[in-house]
Amino acid sequence: MAEFVIPKKIITGKGSADTAIGYIGKMGSKALIVTGKILEKRDCFKKFTEKLTEKGIAYSVFTGITGEPDDKMIDEGLRAYREAGCDFFIGIGGGSPLDSMKAIAALSVKGGKIPDYMGKEIEGSMPPMAAIPTTAGTGSEATKFTVITDSEKGIKMLLKGEGLVPDLAVIDPEFTMSSPKSVTAATGLDALTHAVESFTSRKRQPLTSDIALSAVKRIFRWLPEAYNNGTNEEAREQLSIAALEAGIAINNASVTLVQGMSRPIGALFHVPHGISNAMLLEKCLSFAADGAYPLFGELGRAIGAASDKESDEKAAKAFISATGELCRKCGVPTLEGYGIEREKFFGVMEKMANDAAASGSPANTIKDVSVKDMLSIYESLWD
Repeated sequence: MAEFVIPKKIITGKGSADTAIGYIGKMGSKALIVTGKILEKRDCFKKFTEKLTEKGIAYSVFTGITGEPDDKMIDEGLRAYREAGCDFFIGIGGGSPLDSMKAIAALSVKGGKIPDYMGKEIEGSMPPMAAIPTTAGTGSEATKFTVITDSEKGIKMLLKGEGLVPDLAVIDPEFTMSSPKSVTAATGLDALTHAVESFTSRKRQPLTSDIALSAVKRIFRWLPEAYNNGTNEEAREQLSIAALEAGIAINNASVTLVQGMSRPIGALFHVPHGISNAMLLEKCLSFAADGAYPLFGELGRAIGAASDKESDEKAAKAFISATGELCRKCGVPTLEGYGIEREKFFGVMEKMANDAAASGSPANTIKDVSVKDMLSIYESLWD
């Protein structure tokens, strides 16, 4: 038996944010819009909030999400929610504002502090949530996960619970049009990581496999175009759909080794999550592939990197090579190229490997993974 969890309503396509206003107006009496300072100034945000006002929908704006969220930002957001007398949420932005919205919503009814929920299932009903992504990558608009940094321990906490799934996901590609090349690359490769990991996860199921495969094909087809020509509306729309698909896939099949090893790099060296994923992607997939050559081989054939005549092993290796090449085309730096010092990295490698194992994600990998294996992969990033 397999369960399949998705948002209650999904609206996709150009202009879908306008359509969503009618549903948002029924979610509560006053919304807290969780976003960032830069996004608040963009035309798409201004147009959206103007329409909320036109329809008589009350709201307050919280712009305290400055970078990847930590527990202190969540506490500030909770204060803003309560002081403004809000009773539902709208998250607008990339993964950070959307993840923050979920965490604030959870604390608004559960109480306590975010680190209290590390390793626990967050259960029960939450205030209504609408999620409008402005990047095509995290899939947070569709997932039961939120990633928040414990500022005291320096750990990115993966928190989960079906109550964290937004009630409404609005996939309007117009909101992604202003994403710069670096963000387009990072978020697109984050979505690719989600799709590949859910397709090869121990927890995969037929529905997630079909959706994940679709996302992989879309990303390989459209990410280079969006990266090189950000005004291509079709590319933006296709990537937005792919990110949604990949989010739904991990929501039901979870993530594996890459995500587990990526979070500690982000927590300790402040590397954007999509980039730290991409830094690891080729190495981690190479490690995992011999545990499931047929699955990785199917991905290789799906993107045209291998023919039906080639063996699963060859097709799998062709897929991994194509993935590495896509990362290079999108300008993904090495750890050294990002400015990380080798000595400092090696000094915290053991902590990172143990933190990755503690997150539970590597255990979903189709091949058994030990802390020693992860240490070897971290070390290989400097080869």
